[in-house]
Amino acid sequence: MILRLLVRYLPLKGSQVLTPPEAKLQDEPINYPDFKDIKGQKIAKRALEIAASGGHNLLMFGPPGTGKSRLAACLPSILPKMSTKEILECSTITSIAGKFLDGKLTKARPFRTPHHSCSLAAMVGGGVGKKVKPGEITLVHNGVLFLDELPEFPQHVIDALRQPIENGEILISRSNAHIKYPANFQLIAAMNPCKCGYLGDSYKECMKAPKCASDYQMKVSGPIMDRFDLHIEVSSINVYNYDLIVDNSEEESEYIAARVEKVRLIQEKRYEGYNIKTNNKLDGQLLIDYAMPADEGRDLLNEAANFVYQCVLITEYLE
Repeated sequence: MILRLLVRYLPLKGSQVLTPPEAKLQDEPINYPDFKDIKGQKIAKRALEIAASGGHNLLMFGPPGTGKSRLAACLPSILPKMSTKEILECSTITSIAGKFLDGKLTKARPFRTPHHSCSLAAMVGGGVGKKVKPGEITLVHNGVLFLDELPEFPQHVIDALRQPIENGEILISRSNAHIKYPANFQLIAAMNPCKCGYLGDSYKECMKAPKCASDYQMKVSGPIMDRFDLHIEVSSINVYNYDLIVDNSEEESEYIAARVEKVRLIQEKRYEGYNIKTNNKLDGQLLIDYAMPADEGRDLLNEAANFVYQCVLITEYLE
């Protein structure tokens, strides 16, 4: 009706084809924490690079002050830039959550760090009736969810992550509605080795070992521990090592990101036609076809398993 009135009364003459808008996103710089600012911790950095390359979930454990939180915060700096599809998905979620600022698309890969007092509804989503707001695992879709002090989270909240980690989505059921939200995220977690945090530390001793460690680690269920593809120890560094402090040879995130991007492209080409893009999604026959180690690799795995078994026997004997 409004269009008809405009055509009737406005002095429009002739016809002109409208110029279609240019579908291009502005490439604005995104400031992430950089790995170059972290001294030492080469093993942890390498593990994070592997996790970024294959989309793997990673658990870091070590004493307080070793840089676990800082390392996790640097992970988005080496992840590939979000595709147009991912940007639209994240922006849609932000809009649904009522956090769409200035009408701009969300181009920074999400990174969220909920506090360990986070409730179940805050983590997976909740609300009254059909007004179900997305939780942390949906707000971090296509990004990184970092859980610091993992054992301090309520166990039922952590266990609720099992289905989203496997399926990449969360189904929230209410009496009159069933809402399904996307929840495809990479899980990074950190924890101390024991309650006081100093088990195995080079500079401070845990006074209640091994009970302090066993009681603390039992707070995290076995199924959740199994969801972490990589487990690494982040050890203390010598803060009095002057050479380490003045060393400027730490690798920048930009160069690590280039290697990650190269590995991601290899995986995309390898799994073309299987509806997966990264190694962490391999399952069943695909896992056997592409990830079965050669004879030398199997020998190495057997040696590692025997070593771990011997360490367990020695520990039980000493206890």
